Amino acid sequence: MPLERHLLKGILNQYIEAIFHLTDYMPDHSIERVVPTGHVFIIFELDGFQRSTYDNETLEPIATFKEVWVSGMQKNHISISAHQQSELFVIQFKAFGAYPFFHFPIHELNDSVISGKAVFGEEILALRKEILTRKTTEEKFQSAENWLLNRFRQDKIPPTDLLEVLEKLQNEPVINSVEIFEGYSKSQKHLIDQFKKYVGLTPKYYQRMLRFNEILRQIHQANKIEWAQVAYQMEYTDQSHFIKEFKHFSGINPQKFIQQGFQEGTNFFPLDKKG
Repeated sequence: MPLERHLLKGILNQYIEAIFHLTDYMPDHSIERVVPTGHVFIIFELDGFQRSTYDNETLEPIATFKEVWVSGMQKNHISISAHQQSELFVIQFKAFGAYPFFHFPIHELNDSVISGKAVFGEEILALRKEILTRKTTEEKFQSAENWLLNRFRQDKIPPTDLLEVLEKLQNEPVINSVEIFEGYSKSQKHLIDQFKKYVGLTPKYYQRMLRFNEILRQIHQANKIEWAQVAYQMEYTDQSHFIKEFKHFSGINPQKFIQQGFQEGTNFFPLDKKG
């Protein structure tokens, strides 16, 4: 599964988390669960396969996508199709980074997967066509960079005081958020409105998501998991609160998560693994 990641510089590095090109993906499953990470994505299929999203409970298909689609800020896990010999090209925005390129409040995309054409019109299909014609991955990255630079609006960058709050939350996802929010220079309502505009989520919900992802990071690195200790370190009120929160974001309780070997992944987990 060759995965090439583009080294971003300049203004794009401030707002884009990553641009990567995935080729020859050969999964041992056909449906995978994606847990929320706090990012917006633009996803280009370069293999001609139609993708599906599924109902999280029944795993019945609910929508299909092809060519280009946008995954907005997801508040819960989603279930998507996985295909043999996949080739994808992905632009991943930083938590606060999508607005200068999308030009409308990011909360309007919450919990949605939508066609790229519905968001950007024909220009995004033209970009996909250009990426397809480029022979090398580096040339594909350059095409994406050029498009992003053309879309970028300086008058839509997030304000400094919002970025300061985001940085504190990201650096310390378990910190008492009340102190951070109260230190904001304007009203709490203003902070919530700014978060919804630039990030898509409220500040408190965003911190909940950060804390969950910190738990996944620790699980991924640990040899042995003591759930009571994790709940304590992550400052949940009790273990039942921790389990409820874990299931809210992942769709599965922590013990089953480990039993199924999901701790080996990051934010993608197979639902129908073969063998």
